[in-house]
Amino acid sequence: MAKKQKLTGTGVALITPFLESGEVDYPALEKLTDSVIRGGVDFLVALGTTGETPTLSGAEKQEVLSAVIRYSKGNLPVVCGIGGNNTEEVVQQLKTMDLRGVDAILSVAPYYNKPSQEGMYQHFKKVAAATNKNVLLYNVPGRTGSNLLPATVVRLANDCRNITGIKEASGNIAQCLELLRIKPENFLVLSGDDNLVLAQMAIGMEGVISVAANCFTTEMIELMNLSIVGKYEKARHVMNKLLPGIDLLFAEGNPAGVKSALYQQGICENVLRLPLVPVSEGLASQIGEYLKSL
Repeated sequence: MAKKQKLTGTGVALITPFLESGEVDYPALEKLTDSVIRGGVDFLVALGTTGETPTLSGAEKQEVLSAVIRYSKGNLPVVCGIGGNNTEEVVQQLKTMDLRGVDAILSVAPYYNKPSQEGMYQHFKKVAAATNKNVLLYNVPGRTGSNLLPATVVRLANDCRNITGIKEASGNIAQCLELLRIKPENFLVLSGDDNLVLAQMAIGMEGVISVAANCFTTEMIELMNLSIVGKYEKARHVMNKLLPGIDLLFAEGNPAGVKSALYQQGICENVLRLPLVPVSEGLASQIGEYLKSL
């Protein structure tokens, strides 16, 4: 099982690079994985939203996960995204995927069908029972249309031994404060909002699963390391430098922005799978100017 302390600090939500033909670009994925590891990230997250998992086949998901584990060479923990709005399908994935080398599962709140708090509780209870891996919940109401509330998170943490943390991306600081106030002592709360991470670390979160760490790795690591030791004045300077870049990454949706940045850094092709498309020329130019400023 994953150890809580292994998943603190800076986690990176890895993109899935594609070739112009549309196939997964494994050499680029290896280059990216090497880049973020050398940059100093603390753990890797494969098959998250940033990895365009809705457009990956089951076979591709397994291949991408196995590749990330292989490229990490055992140097860093690997978290695997397995979630969805069909509970039985999520359970089947957990039972059939080869999860050797995976330290924890990141499972998103069911999207589109808008379950009640009781529905989300029952969903995650069944998901947790289907695996011996630690499970990190993922709350991102802006994408899912459902908000996993602190009381439900705490109920799950208390009732399911292997639900050990959450990636909290509600963007609601009041909700984050409430969760941190009532959570069990050893329950891990990670930020899922790059633009709020400094404030969230200041109120007691222990790390981030970051999109920006793909391309602004050095700066994100500096920000997180300063925050961890309470040097918030210095961290504020780094955050102020990062904020314009983070805004650019999300201006036309994720991962279009981060793929544009990584393309300009020579890591991967600027290719997404429909329904996602590359950013506009104007935004690509702004991202390029920002990269030069770093």
